[in-house]
Amino acid sequence: MAELTPIILCLSRAGETTAHRVAAALKAPVHGRAGRVDKADAFFPDALEHIRMLFQAGHPVVGVCAAGILVRAVAPVLANKRSEPPVIAIPDDGSTVIPLLGGHHGANRLAKQIAKALHSHAAVTTAGDVSLGIALDEPPAGWRLANPEDAKPVMMALLNGQKPIIEGENIWRLEAGAGPVKLVASEAPVAAGASLLAYHPQRYALGLGCARGCDVDEIWALVTEAIKSANIAPEAIACVASLDLKGDEPAMIETAKRLGVPFRLFSAAELETEAERLANPSDVVFAEVGCHGVAEGAALAIAGPASVLTVKKQKTQNATCALARAPEPVVALKGRARGRLSIVSIGPGQHSWRTPEASMLIAQAEELVGYGLYIDLLGPLAAGKKRSDFPLGGEEDRCRYALEQAGKGNNVALVCSGDAGIYAMGALVYELLDRGPEAMGVSDAARRVEVVSTPGVSALQGAAARAGAPLGHDFCAISLSDLLTPREDIVKRLKAAAEGDFVIAFYNPVSKRRRTLLAEARNILLKHRPRDTPVMLASNLGRPEEAVRYVRLEDLQVDDVDMLTVVLVGSSHSKLARLGEGPRMYTPRGYARKIDGDLA
Repeated sequence: MAELTPIILCLSRAGETTAHRVAAALKAPVHGRAGRVDKADAFFPDALEHIRMLFQAGHPVVGVCAAGILVRAVAPVLANKRSEPPVIAIPDDGSTVIPLLGGHHGANRLAKQIAKALHSHAAVTTAGDVSLGIALDEPPAGWRLANPEDAKPVMMALLNGQKPIIEGENIWRLEAGAGPVKLVASEAPVAAGASLLAYHPQRYALGLGCARGCDVDEIWALVTEAIKSANIAPEAIACVASLDLKGDEPAMIETAKRLGVPFRLFSAAELETEAERLANPSDVVFAEVGCHGVAEGAALAIAGPASVLTVKKQKTQNATCALARAPEPVVALKGRARGRLSIVSIGPGQHSWRTPEASMLIAQAEELVGYGLYIDLLGPLAAGKKRSDFPLGGEEDRCRYALEQAGKGNNVALVCSGDAGIYAMGALVYELLDRGPEAMGVSDAARRVEVVSTPGVSALQGAAARAGAPLGHDFCAISLSDLLTPREDIVKRLKAAAEGDFVIAFYNPVSKRRRTLLAEARNILLKHRPRDTPVMLASNLGRPEEAVRYVRLEDLQVDDVDMLTVVLVGSSHSKLARLGEGPRMYTPRGYARKIDGDLA
């Protein structure tokens, strides 16, 4: 996954000039504190919460503010220094740039870039950068360190004055010595270890082809043998590439994952431009997919016009592979990525109820698709992104558009309130994928995209938390909308749930024209549970307009409810406790009986 764009934070008018200078240098947006900053690309009300949210989403954070604010914001969520984004502090006057976190993962480099733009000073504190001007675990672009876990002891040796033995290209421009530590730059495999760091230039592209459903072990064995025959390290491979028709091939996806490199795709027409350079052109392949070679063509397309085939097409019964070598490390990748659709559940909308994973998927997305209100609820996280708003009632158009955009190789987020898997867009996305184009589904390209889902706080969960613990025993959810479900099916489920004595959460209880099913549900339930059964009515959960109240089942009226209301009806065992902070609804599970039985 590509590194996310840094976000420049400005907390006061005194820092606005500096913030916008940094933003111009990095081509990054400015997020400003509402009421305290005049000009910004997006505004936020609470600095600590906003910084924490951006950090958990994976954005490098550059704060034009006191370092302590940044520290207090991210301290509670620090977990893994190898995966966390950079955090940089800059005072309002821009006099210094301080990388606080992620020094060896881009922060020091970013700080120096900012300092150059501001004509100021980067206060780098990482020992290697200070003493030697390098970080051994952050090699130059296009190079890969085979054993990053050994970088620390080797760096300590250099800091203690030892001069390394250098074999191959001196990518660090260090003074060579007698060791005992060694830095090796090589395309070939190297026996790395605690005193030897192996750096490999990513000059090779791996092209793959395979029959549909090829076993991953078959293709992996072919690839490893090709790498071995070429006498190159796996880390010297920059990319795996293939025909776009193979974008959803599990064996290819897994091969790229095992090598730890991107998976790129080309159309048949793009691969056909390499036809004259193929060692093994095939008319059979051309007749089938529209180009004379997949594995060789894809490898050459990635490696570039000056590349050569170092391993010509190798094949098994179901797979082919080829390796091409570029004269320089491959940094800018051609072709396109496999498209991805993230079905993102944002809960009620407030970011404190949104998972970090959901925020991360939104941050990574190139385009946001959804009902306009839901995208608006993302606030600054949506700022600057392409967005495609759809009205209520346009659910199928919304999902179809999101899938087709992902089918073009884009990273798209379908933004859903609550949990997308509960009465929402998740099921519709998979239904469209399952239908196929012949049954008004989506295109073949859309069916090849990666689809990921992230959970959200549902209306059911939000209401239950506000109520107390009404879901302490068996429960169910029933939608009272007969727009998509036949009325007789809804009534059948109501009767079954009533007889089963479930706690019930009613979704879509009423609308302007649907005014009878809620009353019918009440009457069905009254045949099976007490008239004073507690019912919770919760609306706008998690938002400033949140409202919660309780009524007795016999007093439940249609006019008490609207489309933004979740109705929670207790079972015959549910109770309403009168506590100091107000009534709390709960459903006992039977622990009292268990205790009595244990004592007996």
